[in-house]
Amino acid sequence: MDANLTKLGSSLPVPSVQELAKELTTEVPPRYVRTDQDHPLMHEDHGTSFLQVPVIDLNKLSSSSDDLMESELEKLHMACRDWGFFQLINHGVSCSLVEEVKLGIQEFFNLPMEEKRKFWQGGEELEGFGQSFVVSEEQKLDWSDIFFMVSLPRHLRKPHLFPMLPSPFRDVLDEYSSELRDLTMKILLLMAKPLKMDTKDMIELFDGGRQALRMNYYPPCSRPELVIGLTPHSDASALTILLQVNEMEGLQVRKEGEWVPVKPLPNAFVVNVGDILEIVTNGTYRSIEHRATVNSTKERLSFATFYGPKLEGEMGPAPSLITPDKPALFRRIGVVDYFKGHFSRELQGKSYLEVMRTIQGQ
Repeated sequence: MDANLTKLGSSLPVPSVQELAKELTTEVPPRYVRTDQDHPLMHEDHGTSFLQVPVIDLNKLSSSSDDLMESELEKLHMACRDWGFFQLINHGVSCSLVEEVKLGIQEFFNLPMEEKRKFWQGGEELEGFGQSFVVSEEQKLDWSDIFFMVSLPRHLRKPHLFPMLPSPFRDVLDEYSSELRDLTMKILLLMAKPLKMDTKDMIELFDGGRQALRMNYYPPCSRPELVIGLTPHSDASALTILLQVNEMEGLQVRKEGEWVPVKPLPNAFVVNVGDILEIVTNGTYRSIEHRATVNSTKERLSFATFYGPKLEGEMGPAPSLITPDKPALFRRIGVVDYFKGHFSRELQGKSYLEVMRTIQGQ
């Protein structure tokens, strides 16, 4: 495989926040103090707590009743257009597999530090334990540890990461990765219908696409109002499927200028539109800023699966969605160039998407 395709960027090595949190009593190290962020604690009195991310039922989307299917497709369309987020129920991934994944992630983060070091990011890598998007020594850091790796296509797996994971966790993740690839393709093809997009465009771009896995560990913090678990951002991928690993909430979505907490439903995935899908749908579906907050009492764990186009090729608005009335709002770009640009920057809102706009899209 061409080295250019496997090396999309790097992130500077950082200390483990999980270890740091064990030693801390009250003081938060200056590099984690985020006075640049809105106060992360929710303003319950603003009356926005009744806002809830839409819920989509995959059973209804594959129903033999046309009416049921059409009304759920319309709900899916509105969720992607107006929210960029939805919770997916009856998704078809077996509960027992999901439970094994959750258990494996909790055990993985609880490994002793000397075991984890084998998986730590090197100075020139994105994958492994650490943080992403750290491009300078002065940059403020998130109050979290992540474990990030590319999972599909298989030839992109780093030999020192996926194959070296403890067994049976490795096999469980392998199965989960395949199941989520199939689920993602199913969702993308369903989205093509209300968009009136040629399914050929969707298949050409995403069949055999790049999947990456990111496990997130947010330790408790004695001063949760001073830190942020994950900086507000939109995802670079096409579609992200998030699994809440333990019962602690913390994900917030920006809606009408407010931060709306997502209360994960049991046995549901939280799915969101990424920047690539906003580009491919020519702006109809929107990637939305979201962030993770932390609390003072308990750690939070979550697991995101990102799916994007295959690396060998270009992307841009789907040809079937460009019309004289709606010219292309984004330019075409090589997929590798797109990811390299994304990983070379600090994470900051939707700023990278703005770089992709054409004159008409400004």
